[in-house]
Amino acid sequence: MQVALVVPETTPLADADDRAVARAERTARGLARHGHDVTIYCTGWWSDRLDHTETREREGVTYRAVTVAPATTSYHARVPALLAAAGPDAVHVVGGVSVVLAARAGATAARAPLVVDWFGETPPEGRLVGPALRTADRVVTPSELVRTRVRERGAPEDRTGVVPEAIDLDCVRTVDPAADPPDVVAATDLDEDANLESVLLGLAELRRRDWTAVVVGDGPELAAYERQAADLSIGDRVTFAGALPRDERLALYRGAHVFCQTARDEVFAVELLWALACGCVGVVEYQADSAAHELVERRTRGVRVSTPEEIAGAITEAGQFEPWTVDGSLAEFDADAVAGRWLDVYHAVGAPVEEAPPEERDAAAQS
Repeated sequence: MQVALVVPETTPLADADDRAVARAERTARGLARHGHDVTIYCTGWWSDRLDHTETREREGVTYRAVTVAPATTSYHARVPALLAAAGPDAVHVVGGVSVVLAARAGATAARAPLVVDWFGETPPEGRLVGPALRTADRVVTPSELVRTRVRERGAPEDRTGVVPEAIDLDCVRTVDPAADPPDVVAATDLDEDANLESVLLGLAELRRRDWTAVVVGDGPELAAYERQAADLSIGDRVTFAGALPRDERLALYRGAHVFCQTARDEVFAVELLWALACGCVGVVEYQADSAAHELVERRTRGVRVSTPEEIAGAITEAGQFEPWTVDGSLAEFDADAVAGRWLDVYHAVGAPVEEAPPEERDAAAQS
């Protein structure tokens, strides 16, 4: 199957924290591993005076330069003709309204269905959002929270769906648990939406018990949270570890018993998902603008709470669960399984999804 992803700025041009772009590139790699032909139409981050090639290959994915430098108008103007010439089986777009409308023109010319991945870190706004969403054959979001938002802005309910973020369970299994792990861990950007005070207040309720905690993450509120921990007389038992790389986070998660999720604004709680996959018991404080509770609903090793007192109680009650270092029941969130979900989306909107030839499947499995 030939899939075209329309993503104006990919790595290394995109912001390192742009989760929508990271999700798109991860999806592209997953589809390529399934043996499909994947091209990302992007700004040519490799183009310079010594290199005028139009494409680059990386991890089985073709990157096609629409423009050679960030140029919004030129990008939008050129995408439709490039898609029409390529004739993909499905067009998958990530970006704002203008990108969606440009991709729609190209998909129509190519007679291919258009799938919009609306990650939704900011609520959809603007006069043309509704028309752009309605022009898609399917609008995909990472959570039910964001799906509700796009339906409220005009996307027809029967043309919306959810494909979650992905994790790598093989990576989970290959990282050794931390040698001296904490009992409780939290991981979030320490900004105005972190709401880490709920975790600290909950831990303070348990100050007479024996426990240690680690907070992973950095941000402008770090110093304030360090002061709050000291003021609550738990500063000696809460370690602020900073922004750790993935393997060090997984080592902590595999050793810890409880992961606390309290951020106010989260379209998909990916750190919570990693921690659950590492066997942590998930304690999630419900927030109206967070989708984190969706990951613990109907899960035995997860609980939803509303107050710091309930966080304290949930941490205590988590002692009834035996320690785990991996939870295989989360295989549906593994990267290859999620890539399969995207193929199901393309098939549902009319793309001719076919099984890759045996030789391509074997090559993908060995890579």
